[in-house]
Amino acid sequence: MAGEREHGYARYRLDGCRCYICGFARSEYDENRSKAITAGTWQPWVDAEPVRIHLRHLQSCAMGLRTIAAQAGVARRSLQAILSGRSDRGSGPQERVRPDLAAAVLAVEPVLENLAPSTPVSPVGTRRRVQALVAMGWPQQHLAEYLAMRPGNFSMMLNREHVLVGRVLQVRAMYDALWRVDPGEAGATAAGVTRARRHAAERGWPPVGAWDDDTIDDPDAFPDWTGRCGTEEGYQAHYVLGIPYCGPCRSAHSAAKRRQRLARRSSLAVTPVGARNAMVPLPKSA
Repeated sequence: MAGEREHGYARYRLDGCRCYICGFARSEYDENRSKAITAGTWQPWVDAEPVRIHLRHLQSCAMGLRTIAAQAGVARRSLQAILSGRSDRGSGPQERVRPDLAAAVLAVEPVLENLAPSTPVSPVGTRRRVQALVAMGWPQQHLAEYLAMRPGNFSMMLNREHVLVGRVLQVRAMYDALWRVDPGEAGATAAGVTRARRHAAERGWPPVGAWDDDTIDDPDAFPDWTGRCGTEEGYQAHYVLGIPYCGPCRSAHSAAKRRQRLARRSSLAVTPVGARNAMVPLPKSA
């Protein structure tokens, strides 16, 4: 058991190791504890509920306890004790935990890099990256070869409801490597580049410049074709640049037209009153 735990304070206390590293960790712990007690900041325990809530959130994001424990640098059984208690001791879920354990667990985030490669996730970002590269002129066959995929499997990937984390990370790496590279200079034929761009244009696939790093994976984000999409100015930019109108710009233009109609109706409802008053004929003199 001692061989499973890294040398440090925990191994000194729990495994009885008295090596230099473990002894130094014990001395350092005692010194910090004494300083904290003197300063009135000693807090040996904290509420376990926030940690428990965070653990459940991580589990809902397809992270297992083993993965969470590895990321936090704590024992898996410590997390199990927080969630459901210790069956060997007949105890329920922990009510308090050490501050350092709480901080370590709360620091774990459900980012893709922390998930198992076989975890299914949303395909939104993967699909948008591939579509942007095709709009740039990259033939799908070249992209499939880059990922070591068969063309048929590559096409199916774009239509699936979920994509595995391992594939998502591969597509991200491909996108980062190719989005600045001219496909023609990388071996794609002129005809292949033209076909890819036409294929993307016919389907309304947004180009690379329509996405930012903080929007491309967001299911609620929309591509910014003009730099002002979602506004009346963006609608006008579509017209000037000859780009097909996007949904947000159509909505913004419709809203602007409604405001104009309401303004005209309001103006017509007010102006005739003054006009009628001005046009009332004066009574004739007797």
